[in-house]
Order: sequence, then structure tokens, then C-alpha cells
Amino acid sequence: MTRMFSSCPFCHMTVPFTELEWHANNHFAEDELERDMALARQLALAPPSPRTKDKPANYVEPSVVYSGRTPETSIDHSSSANRKILDQEISCLVDLQIRSTFYEVEGGLMALLRRCLELESENSRSIVSGHIDHYQIIESEDAGWGCGWRNIQMLSSHLLKQRQEAKVVLFGGSGFVPDIPSLQRWLEIAWERGFDTPGSESFDHKIYGSRKWIGAIECATLFRSFGLRARIVDFDSTALSKQLNNGESKGKKIKKQVYGPMDKFLLRTNCDDFQVGPSSYENSWQEHHSLARHPKDTMINGDGSRKYERKINGHQVLVDWVWNYFTSEIGGRLDNSEHVLISNKTRPLYIQHDGHSRIIVGIQMQRRVRESQNQFILLVLDPAHRTAALERSLRDRNGWQQLIKRGVHTFKKPQYQLCYVDPGVARGEEMEQLKTINSILIKF
Repeated sequence: MTRMFSSCPFCHMTVPFTELEWHANNHFAEDELERDMALARQLALAPPSPRTKDKPANYVEPSVVYSGRTPETSIDHSSSANRKILDQEISCLVDLQIRSTFYEVEGGLMALLRRCLELESENSRSIVSGHIDHYQIIESEDAGWGCGWRNIQMLSSHLLKQRQEAKVVLFGGSGFVPDIPSLQRWLEIAWERGFDTPGSESFDHKIYGSRKWIGAIECATLFRSFGLRARIVDFDSTALSKQLNNGESKGKKIKKQVYGPMDKFLLRTNCDDFQVGPSSYENSWQEHHSLARHPKDTMINGDGSRKYERKINGHQVLVDWVWNYFTSEIGGRLDNSEHVLISNKTRPLYIQHDGHSRIIVGIQMQRRVRESQNQFILLVLDPAHRTAALERSLRDRNGWQQLIKRGVHTFKKPQYQLCYVDPGVARGEEMEQLKTINSILIKF
């Protein structure tokens, strides 16, 4: 059998054709970053060469400014040559990124979920997001650390399907969800462009090829680098705030061993403002992004941060917030006889807690005849579950509730962090503002 060979477009080394893609991807490896930068400088100064792969018709060439600094290089940020280098990195990544594989459910997983919800009691009302593909953790690839990346993939599948403006800008206009190594490279480029500089420093500016935990902040950073308005909401229990206040001196960082992503985030937090997560770097936020969604339930602290004015028992405040989030796009339609309402405008929620993260795709309200208050149940897709098992349980209508439904009693962690994506694409000055990650703080 005759083997076919081809020349690498980066180093011009002759390699077997079947290994070309793998060889080219290795040029993005951490230990070869310096050589990549030198090569990018050569390519930036060389005349344009014919492309081996056309960009999508709706691809918009990014206009980026290098506003970060890596340990390996000292760069003049005002130099147009350096902008060309970063542009070239992005262009190469657009061409070399790999589409992620996933178990595709015929007809869509969300359609099966809606069918099951419609068959439930007339005393229930459910609101669910539109299309979303389930990306599961694969034992041989990302078991134990990949949940954050899989949630980004799930959110991306929704944005690419439901929002045309997001499809144009996400991942260079490729129109597909990249695999984890490609997403890691996109996050590194976001850091190079100056998005979430403190977060970049906590990872030593590197994530490609590693098994490091990520969380909601990295999700927001990645989407913001494409101009999407990703927002963060922090939930913090009153008991934890008192513990921090009594157990630590003012102005000192919390001394705590790192076990998971949320613990790591706590190491970035200052005790005297009690905000949870890296989003506490800045306390200011645009008024219309927070008060418009919580006109009755928020108040402004003296430092500009937001918190809930009402005191609701335990984690019910989180579930109430999710209900308000999903009903904000529905309005009076809740009064009709439909058991299940589809909100194509309401985006799924990335929910992070110590040790794991999942995607909230909807919420159900169950009316209790003998009780004064209704019960709310979150509808959650977990990347740790097998997609085939989810599909089978939904098709058979057997056992799906245990896999997808989560009542308030299942939320026992002292801290939770949500990420969601507002409509539209930022430009100009707003794009610069997105580089700093802020949040709403809700205490309970």
C-alpha cells in the first residue's frame, strides 16, 4: 500500500498525509509557542499565499488589539506588526480548529424533553430553551476535568443554532462547535487580547493541552472575546459570609486548600467585600444589565455591587432567580393553557459550584393545591451523563426525571455561580469594557 505524503504549511516538513492535521496542531503546543511567534512574524511580512481552505462566506476578519503580555515575550502593544501576528494566529486557528464529535439525538434532545414535560400533570408549567446539543464527558479524553469545556460546547451549540449574530462571530464564523483543544487555544487568544487579565495570570497564561479546571469565568471570557455579552451572577450564603468575616483578617486573602474550580476562585477574592469568585475584581456594572432584569429584587451597595434585598430561605433565592430569568421573555403567555412554553430567546444557564458544573435548560413550576407556595424544579443537562442514556430514558419516558430534574433541596453548596449570554454583539468601546469581568452578587 502506497503512503501519501504532504508538506506542513508551517515548517514545510514532509509528513504522511494522514498525520498532517495532527502535526500541524502540534505547532500550537505550549512548548513551541516561541517558535510559533517567530513563524507568525515571517508570515505577516510575506506576500499572501493561496489558501488551502476557504473561509466561510459570513466570516468577518477580526480586528484585534494585543493587550496582554505573556512571560515569553515583551511586546510593544502599539505596534501594528504585533496586531498582524495575533491576526495570523487567529487565522491559522480558524483553519485548523477541529469540529467536536458528539452523540447526535435524532429529532433533538430538547424535543424529547418537551414531549415528556407535556405529558405531565396539568398543575405544572414548564419553560425551556430552544435547541441545545448534549456534549458528554468522555472517559478516555476528559474524565474528571472536562465538565467546564463540555458546558461551553453545549452553550455554543445553542448560540450557533438560535442566534445568527452569534454564529457570524463565534469561532471565526466556522459554524460548528470546536473540540476541547481548539477551545483551549481560543481561550489563550482571549487572554492575549486582554480579556480577564487576572484570570489569565492565575493560569500562567496557558491552558492548551492541559487538564486544568475551568469555570463560569473562563466561559464568560471566551464568549466575550468574540463580542458576546456574557454575564456572571454570584450567589453566596450568609453563613459563609459570616464565616469569612469572623475567621479572616480584613484585607487578607482567604487561606484555603484548592480542591476544585470554585475553591480556586476563592483564592482570588478579598474578604472585605465578601464577593465570591474572580468576578469580584471590579464592583461596577452597567445599570441596564442588572436592574432591568431584577427591578424589584435588587439593591445597590455603597461600593456599586448588587445584592438581593429580600431574605429568602436558603437556596430558594437561586431557584427564584432562575424562574425570573426564564419568565422574563414569556410575559403573559404563562396564563394560557400550555403546559410547556419554548423560549427561543432565553439562553441556557451555565451553573458552577465547587467540584462540578452543568447547564440549566429550563425550569418547571408545580402548583401545590394544599400548600401556599408553588414548587420550582430546575431542568438540567449534566455533561457527566451519557447522551445515549438520556435519549433512552426520554424516549421510554422512564427515569428521565432523576437525570434532568433538580429541586431546591439538591442545592447544598454555599456558593454558586451562573453565566448567561445577553443578546447582541459588542463593538468598539463596549468591547473594551467586556475585558473586565464583573458580576451581580446575590446573598442568601
